[in-house]
Amino acid sequence: MRKIGSYNGNTEDTTLELQHAQTPSEKRSFSFNYALLLAVVFGGFLVFGFSENVKGPAIPRMQAEFGLDEFQLGLLLSLNSLGYLIACSFTGLLTRKIGIKWTGIAAFGSMFISGILMYLSVNYATLSASYFLMYIGNGMLEIGLAIMAARIFTRNTGTMMNLSHFFYGLSSTVAPIIAASMMGWHLFGGEFGWRGMYLAMLALSLLPIIPSLLGRFPDEQRAQESTEHLPMRKIAKDPIAWLIVLVLSCGVVSEMAVGSWLVNYLEKAYGWTNESASGMLSLFFLFFMLSRLFLGPVTDRIGYTLSVLIFSAFSGVCSLVAIGVGEGGAILFALAGVGIAPIYPTVMAVLAKRYPQGTDTAITFTVTLMGVGSVVGNLLIGAIIDWTRALFSSGEGAEQSRILGLQAGYGFIAIMALLCSAFCVILYRKLKARNELV
Repeated sequence: MRKIGSYNGNTEDTTLELQHAQTPSEKRSFSFNYALLLAVVFGGFLVFGFSENVKGPAIPRMQAEFGLDEFQLGLLLSLNSLGYLIACSFTGLLTRKIGIKWTGIAAFGSMFISGILMYLSVNYATLSASYFLMYIGNGMLEIGLAIMAARIFTRNTGTMMNLSHFFYGLSSTVAPIIAASMMGWHLFGGEFGWRGMYLAMLALSLLPIIPSLLGRFPDEQRAQESTEHLPMRKIAKDPIAWLIVLVLSCGVVSEMAVGSWLVNYLEKAYGWTNESASGMLSLFFLFFMLSRLFLGPVTDRIGYTLSVLIFSAFSGVCSLVAIGVGEGGAILFALAGVGIAPIYPTVMAVLAKRYPQGTDTAITFTVTLMGVGSVVGNLLIGAIIDWTRALFSSGEGAEQSRILGLQAGYGFIAIMALLCSAFCVILYRKLKARNELV
């Protein structure tokens, strides 16, 4: 499928490969530099996956230590998503001011500092502040890595975007198991706990700084000139851009909520141990990881828009059926990862292809507004759990009303995946009518 319209641009002749493939010595230099850039992108996604998904096993322990209810947890995650949103709003500008290299280094550094502050947190306020800083770093990293990938991967974009995000899935797969194990370690006569675990995991953020310092990134001036061809106000007037925001927001809320709420759901609804629930979350991310590894070429073959439509619907149906079946269908929670995994990288591929002369601006616009959806989504999940439990507490037993609340909250996660598919149906029809399918 090919796109046609005012946003077209030929990016094939600007690939990094062609820019640096003129002589044998330049080829060798390019190969080494390209390897460094891949190390930054792939390593960045590895760190991103760890930082995002160790919280599943840690949240119940944080909740117990600080005496938090589900609404406070939802508020915590929403306020932290606000930090992510703020970072998204300024990172595009920051990349034009100091360059993508130093923006990435700043993101990695802030994540490491947040790990130190998290270790030292003494109450809900200081925990929220340290989490807020971590999400600032995550937001900067999210935009930075997306811009890096869009500049580098101009061929087979869907495949390469999904391969990059495969590394996020890889670390996400092992993160819950590693986190649950690390929290039980004993060091210097005391338990490692969630504090030590976070400090150790976020210290990994220092590693991608090394290839960042050594690597030579795509020409910053050329990238800046490209973004000037498509100002933010022009994207904001494009109805397709808003549909893409809705698609991505619903998909990402559903994706990220699993890491935050699945362990909590399995422990409280089914009485699973932390280790067993963390194992199921890891299985979710195993499917998630394999999906990004193997389904990337599928997106290039059948089209990015149609791919998102199909995959998100599959994820939503799996989660709803899992809730309806009960504990015996818990494996479907994990299987939902197959469908939800390709959504984010495939939408990034849509942006790179639809806005080739303003990808940085398009990514900033889309991901920033997606952050708004994440703030609202996390807040709603916690609120729905509490509201449902309170609604049925008079007519049901305490245990039954708690289970109903958890089911309602997780049902909202599934509905968000289905809404992602529904908005994608509209997007598909509009793009097809304009002969602009990607």
